[in-house]
Amino acid sequence: MAIASGIEKLVVLAIQTAQGTVAEAALATARYMRRVTSSLDLAKETYQSNEIRPDRQIGDFRHGVQSIEGTLNGELSPETYELLMAAILRKDFVAGVSDAANSNVASDASGTLTRSDALGSWLEDGFKIGDIVRCTGFTATANNDLNLMITAVTDTVMTVLALNGSTLTTEAEGQAITTAVVGQKTWTPTTGHTENWFTLEHYFGDIDSSEVYYDVKPNSMAISLPATGMATIDVGLMGLNHNYLDSGASPYFSAVLDATETGIVAAVNGVITVEGTQIALITSIDFDIAANLTSEPVVGSNVKPDLFEGRVAVTGNMSVYFEDDTFRDYFEDETEVSISCAFTTNNDDDADFIAFSMPRVKMGGSTKDDGEKGIIQTMPFTALIDVNAGADTGATATDTLETTLSIQDSTLS
Repeated sequence: MAIASGIEKLVVLAIQTAQGTVAEAALATARYMRRVTSSLDLAKETYQSNEIRPDRQIGDFRHGVQSIEGTLNGELSPETYELLMAAILRKDFVAGVSDAANSNVASDASGTLTRSDALGSWLEDGFKIGDIVRCTGFTATANNDLNLMITAVTDTVMTVLALNGSTLTTEAEGQAITTAVVGQKTWTPTTGHTENWFTLEHYFGDIDSSEVYYDVKPNSMAISLPATGMATIDVGLMGLNHNYLDSGASPYFSAVLDATETGIVAAVNGVITVEGTQIALITSIDFDIAANLTSEPVVGSNVKPDLFEGRVAVTGNMSVYFEDDTFRDYFEDETEVSISCAFTTNNDDDADFIAFSMPRVKMGGSTKDDGEKGIIQTMPFTALIDVNAGADTGATATDTLETTLSIQDSTLS
């Protein structure tokens, strides 16, 4: 008799056309998911009789309302978790902005891209602090196709930082320079929020058994970036319904895209900035995105009717070496700061990456450890909507998005 083995288990994720409609078996966009573990399962409320009986025993036990609960745990890689990231932030990934073929852009070794006053505006184009851009067209080829994080931006000056530690080469304006946000971005918008439902299949190939869960949404997403080791992502899932297929009738999905093959990101390859300044003292950073889904049962059905979306909340923790008063005073003075971070799959100029930007953050504490070592502060934080941000593009555009968190993925197109 065969026993199911985790190494033979396949996980497939597909987006549904609507709630209550299982994703089509031959859906062209269904994809095998990379994972460390996937623990999605059927759960049921249970009820036990409280009758007092002369035989001194329990007379009945019943199953009640069902739900789907579990976690998809993985190592963070570009492209892999695109659909789930977009769903929890409630906006599909969209192409980044681009400023094409400008002959008025000059570069400087100090890390600036400067354009003439009368010839356009970085802000009106829609470039934001935390965006990762690449340039093409420079005679100095070292400036081309280099991942550059924007740490400050005005109408005429974009201050940047190379993710792999390289520096720009100084070059006067005169060439046709294209500057573009790499890949695509998602963020929690102020209007026009999307609502995405998913079907997820666990197929146990060695025993030919399939479990299909549908009407599923991500309820939480935990990103962890330790100083050493791979970055990780844990997606908490909630769902409403399921189908268990008979042996011989599985797998359910008949046309499935291969799992992504992008590299795994690690905090050792990348950049973290606080208030636009690169920080080399952070020993780890992690943050949680909560969708705050709720659902209530109704009389006459063992399936809950819906998953109701709450506010998107982003909280996290930083561990920082205690070098001076700066970070402690962020907490003491209730100072609002921005946090941007980007992590790459290797150290190449144009390495694949995932970037996160929180334009308005408040620290919630500052505690210090002790011992025969460098003292580390632990600093919990909460990200807030940047209410001071303006339009994304145009004459009233500002240097940040009106959002709590944005995510950029270089591999999306």
